[in-house]
Amino acid sequence: MFKPIRRAAVIGSGIMGSGIAAQLANAGISCLLLDIVPTQLTESEAAKGLTLEHPAVRSRLASSAIRQLVKTKPAPLYDARFASRITPGNLEDDLHRISGVDWVIEVVVENLEVKRKLLSDIERHWRPGIVVSSNTSGISINEMAEGRSEAFRRHFLGTHFFNPPRYMKLLEIIPGRTTDSGVVARMAEFAEGKLGKTVVQAKDTPNFIANRIGTYGLLVTLREMIEKGLSVEEVDAVTGPAMGRPKSATFRTLDLVGLDTFVHVANNVFEHAADERERSVFAIPDVLKELVSQGRLGEKTRQGFYKKVKGAEGSQILALDLSTLEYKPLRKPASGSLEAAKLAKGAKAKTKALLAGGDRYADFAWDVLKQVLIYSAEKVGEIADSLREIDEAMKWGFNWELGPFETWEAIGLSRSVARMEAEGLTVPSWIKDWISEGHETFYKKEQGVLFQACGSKYKQIDIPPEKISLRDLKEQNKVVKANSGANLIDLGDGVACLEFHSPNNAIGGDILEMITQSVDEVRRNFAGLVIANQGRNFCVGANLMLLLMEAQDEEWDEIDEIIRLFQRTMYRLKRFEKPVVAAPHRMTLGGGVEACMPADQVIAAAETYYGLVEAGVGLIPAGGGCKELALRASRHAGADGDLQPLINRAFETIGMAKVSSSGHDAKALGYLREQDRIILNPDYLIYEAKQAVLRMAAAGYEPPQEEKLRVVGSEGKAVLQLGAIGMREGRYISDHDLLIAKKLAHVLAGGDVPPGTYVSEQYMLDLEREAFLSLCGEPKTRQRMEHMLATGKPLRN
Repeated sequence: MFKPIRRAAVIGSGIMGSGIAAQLANAGISCLLLDIVPTQLTESEAAKGLTLEHPAVRSRLASSAIRQLVKTKPAPLYDARFASRITPGNLEDDLHRISGVDWVIEVVVENLEVKRKLLSDIERHWRPGIVVSSNTSGISINEMAEGRSEAFRRHFLGTHFFNPPRYMKLLEIIPGRTTDSGVVARMAEFAEGKLGKTVVQAKDTPNFIANRIGTYGLLVTLREMIEKGLSVEEVDAVTGPAMGRPKSATFRTLDLVGLDTFVHVANNVFEHAADERERSVFAIPDVLKELVSQGRLGEKTRQGFYKKVKGAEGSQILALDLSTLEYKPLRKPASGSLEAAKLAKGAKAKTKALLAGGDRYADFAWDVLKQVLIYSAEKVGEIADSLREIDEAMKWGFNWELGPFETWEAIGLSRSVARMEAEGLTVPSWIKDWISEGHETFYKKEQGVLFQACGSKYKQIDIPPEKISLRDLKEQNKVVKANSGANLIDLGDGVACLEFHSPNNAIGGDILEMITQSVDEVRRNFAGLVIANQGRNFCVGANLMLLLMEAQDEEWDEIDEIIRLFQRTMYRLKRFEKPVVAAPHRMTLGGGVEACMPADQVIAAAETYYGLVEAGVGLIPAGGGCKELALRASRHAGADGDLQPLINRAFETIGMAKVSSSGHDAKALGYLREQDRIILNPDYLIYEAKQAVLRMAAAGYEPPQEEKLRVVGSEGKAVLQLGAIGMREGRYISDHDLLIAKKLAHVLAGGDVPPGTYVSEQYMLDLEREAFLSLCGEPKTRQRMEHMLATGKPLRN
């Protein structure tokens, strides 16, 4: 039996250590952050008359790191207030305090002897039951644990977070030879359920899984590039989205990681690998050595393989010429294979199209990919026990869309192996044996159960029930209703899920029609409804293209009917007699927010960027967004409270098109309510929403009743408009911004009624619709809509 982890200590307050502490704080874990005692005073400390013995000086490194967490962009914390969950300290005065925590994470310099010494110090204050882990990118867990007691070693393991810990989902857990299996299972469950991580179990080998494969792939890419005479831009064009990899591709990734850091990681394999052939691949190329010696380390020194310079016409990105080590303007590569990959849909199709291109870029892609695939196959059993762990590590650690074995399947297993062997490569025998057994895939599904290659057979992959896959349910014929924009899917246990699947999940007539049909179906046959999907983003808003076309044709009656339909549909969801739970994730904008607002509860992913952004395209929310924020303000103020400050806040939030930086920030902005919840692991989102529906249904759900809301009226409207006029006079906003602000003020204030008047929700919806229609008629609004559709960016006209 293990205690739940409620308190932790992180030792080492550098970028990685403070980032891990921040993610623990994000998860609600109280955290002690310790670092060494400084040996010198800063100028500021000396000016204050402090000495090296002053507590503020002794814990300065940790305190400074916590302050920096609030300033860093992108933000390590979901909410700046979470910094209060981290307590600073130092190793000399505060190490004894680790006896009161449940987990100690060592995040000090990547030096075996330093880590061994620290673990010895930790054990003096350790008590049975405390888990101790090392965050290392490749140092041996077993070598670190040498000299520690058997009881300590049973509770010791590696926990390799990827940087930045908030945004990178992968966590490699590395047991030592004597680590208790229960400790490993406990930490994996905690990391997935509480910290929102995807966990893979790695073996205690140099660089573990992701860095072993990823470093190999980057070095192979660099060597093939030099041999074939390709440029930095050409390589990044091939090894980015065209291969199902991130836009940072090869060299932008190296610049982000830091060339010195990459060299350190590569050297770890070079120094510890037993195979001379493998060591030769990990020998650092001369060009990398030279760049590091010159201090050109990437982003942190503002030059690496790329360099950003400022000129008379603005900033310009330059690329390194490897032959001269000088920077030159970027040249965009073009070829048939790159164009074919660009046109293909999905990572599998893109990779196949690229390789089939028949030009030098296709040949380069193949020459890199074949080596990475063979190397990955050689490492099965050595760095991890399963193919899936290697695939998951590369997807979540390096942001590949497909892992190596998924990629191999996509390009054709037997066909690609035949080509490899024809080109003189040695393919691992287990791959050839697998093919000889008649297999063309490493994975298969049967009745919704996933299997992976293991030895000579397929072995079932156990998926926890919390990870509901809508794709799997659709493959199991669980779709109840469907149209071009949405599906209604049976989640089991009497709960249905409304899934958007239009382009960008934008809301149009098809989705609104499916909502109506879903309400009817759930009324007859289900206990409640979840609104969720597993697309890249939950919903980017309404169908802007359709709206623009209608506005350009001056089809005002059509626009009026579209808005009425949207409002009726949302209102119907709100008054539905069965519970509705919305589960948004990532980009949830405009109409996407308004689709969540009628829900009885919103269960949002922590990484949810949530906002009513209509002002950015010259409009205001008209699907109930203004009405809902005004209604919440009325409820919060009550019959006698001061309503104006709450309406002022809603006016600012909508008028400035504020988007939350996290689910927690959405609460701070007032988009989410007290009863709404935040889930760190997006894989658990639909499960948690389903459970919320079942709880409400079991408790005897009663739908919310129609209610009146108190408004600030004409006087409050004047206050709002006066503020907007002041911003215009200060040149913070344009004339068109002011027009939008005046329309928004009219709606949020409840129109020209006396202050304190109670109005109906339908009255507020009518105000929204009228303001929206009038703005659609403005040429500058149409310009904003056109610009957004063309560039994806707002126009300030």
